[in-house]
Amino acid sequence: MTSSVPVVVLVSGTRTDFLLDEFSRYVRDYELVVATSATQVVEVSTGLAAQGRQVALFVVDAELPDAPALEAVAKLRTAVPTARRLVTAHRDRFLVEGPTMRPGMATGLLDAYLLMPQGPRDEEFHTAITEMLSEWASTVATPEVEMVQIIATGKEPLTMAIRDLLARAGLPHGLHAPESDVGIQVLGEFEARYGEVGQLPVVSAPLRELLISPKTAAEVATYLSSRPEDLPPGTVLDLVIIGAGPAGLAAAVYGASEGLSTMVIEADAVGGQAGTSSMIRNYLGFPRGISGMRLAQRANQQAMRFGAAFFNGTQATGLRRVPDSTLWTVESERGSVQARAVVLASGVAYRRLGVPAVEELAGRGVYYGSAMTAAREMADAHVVVVGGGNSAGQAALHLAKFANEVTIMVRREDLRATMSQYLIEEIAHSARIRVQPSSAIVDGGGEGWLQYVDVRNLIDGSVTRREIQGLFLLLGAVTHTDWLPSEVSRDEKGFILTGRDVPHEFWIDGLPPENLATSAPGVFAVGDVRAGSMKRVASATGEGASVVPIVHDWLVG
Repeated sequence: MTSSVPVVVLVSGTRTDFLLDEFSRYVRDYELVVATSATQVVEVSTGLAAQGRQVALFVVDAELPDAPALEAVAKLRTAVPTARRLVTAHRDRFLVEGPTMRPGMATGLLDAYLLMPQGPRDEEFHTAITEMLSEWASTVATPEVEMVQIIATGKEPLTMAIRDLLARAGLPHGLHAPESDVGIQVLGEFEARYGEVGQLPVVSAPLRELLISPKTAAEVATYLSSRPEDLPPGTVLDLVIIGAGPAGLAAAVYGASEGLSTMVIEADAVGGQAGTSSMIRNYLGFPRGISGMRLAQRANQQAMRFGAAFFNGTQATGLRRVPDSTLWTVESERGSVQARAVVLASGVAYRRLGVPAVEELAGRGVYYGSAMTAAREMADAHVVVVGGGNSAGQAALHLAKFANEVTIMVRREDLRATMSQYLIEEIAHSARIRVQPSSAIVDGGGEGWLQYVDVRNLIDGSVTRREIQGLFLLLGAVTHTDWLPSEVSRDEKGFILTGRDVPHEFWIDGLPPENLATSAPGVFAVGDVRAGSMKRVASATGEGASVVPIVHDWLVG
């Protein structure tokens, strides 16, 4: 096969023929390579890497002739950190080996531990395989089929922002230079019809005219989406949801499934901050974990199946009550719509670092969020992740698959107060990640691209310079709720007050609003934008589902 075909490596001392037969269903898209020992598979992996081959998956027999399976897997993680790693055991050994494998899964050394197939069409086994290959393809591999093509010259901040948005939206895309074959074809077809293109970038997608020189990534989201002004005049919806993070998506699924006419307005890409997470391992029902992009994509498709409409790249700009009515008008950059109920699920944004020299390099080595596309550009680089929350931990683990060294920098003494224990354990077992506590970035710079940062030790005040190629900032939560009317009460930080937290002047007959209801009748708040929320994906999803019965009661009441 050609060097562009990804590889699945099967490792077993006695069952290679069985594994080759079982994995024969994948031979159209992957090359199957066999190793019969731990020693040999390391040699095979080194050779594949030297040839520039991509290994998508290692499948390792729990019984190897020359080493414990986990010892072999640890070497493979070092040799090919981007590959998924699976240990599989024969039924005679599955329960026996289980206690040995559990620590490997808890620390991220293993992606899965599975029982070997017991007969034909063991789809439970192959569901796990295809899930791992799917996640690998979406976070590591170059897309084979491009839904969107970007014609641009290189690593301009806007181009990187567009690529990151497309990655979070789950849209396979490619970047092509104007002088490339694809670039010449796309630009030539446009110029033949309309004249010279002019300024880059240019975005091309099926069934749409070219998008010429967008000013923001949000314009691309709008270009690929429907718009509020496309609605028939006079449309009144049962429910408009502002924000398509986990909370907004859950509200959309449950609202639409209950028969409510439902629209979701999202300023960016579906998924919110959760959509930037490379791998969420503690979400209920996904034992092998799931990327935030994939979770959001599935929820988006589920909501649309029930009839919910999505308008992406559309920033909500105002909310006002229709005079002499219980209806609300939601205003946006792309038009307005009326609704009987509104759910605010706009989430939060990352706080800015506030160091001017670093801010000037945003998009040129400096990124807010995990920047999935930029992570792939960090091969062999030294990068710093600033932040101590789960998002920062997930970003560091993803970056460690590409970068040579990843430093998690926090102002606190350690990560225990802000990060889930499972992430702390995975980070502790990664040879490429270290944690630098009691530290803050005070300066930085570079010639057109980030090259260094100055770091202050918060204990002794000393400042040291570090040469790095990437800085990923995941700095807590900042709300953007200043567009809301005064009728919607907020705390001093802009988080929306609900239930008993609503000021007493808005209570009716001495009773507070419902738990997720705001001070404005018919307006509700869920997820990270709500004061007192847990700031976790599962809790946001729960609030999004829980608000729908309250909305329904309001509509029929």
